[in-house]
Amino acid sequence: MKKFAFTASLLLSLFAMTGTAEGKGCLKGAAVGGVAGHVAGNHGVLGAAAGCAVGRHRANKKEKAENTAAQNNANASSGTSGTSGTAANGNSGNTAPAR
Repeated sequence: MKKFAFTASLLLSLFAMTGTAEGKGCLKGAAVGGVAGHVAGNHGVLGAAAGCAVGRHRANKKEKAENTAAQNNANASSGTSGTSGTAANGNSGNTAPAR
């Protein structure tokens, strides 16, 4: 009983020391991958691990695209898209400066 209590308290303290994990995409991917791995040949754990990795990758990709879209929207609303208007020297940027 003392061994169990010691192990439980050790694990509890280890869990308390860890920070919060961001599981964006991992939980959904692990669930789908676990089911697919189980159906494919009793490899649920491997499927869950692969599904977590793929789900996390997709979540990062989606977050990056959303951040880019938000920046583009912010630039468009402030009028600093960089494609219209003239440069500071009066040239539109399409022609070489006169010499």
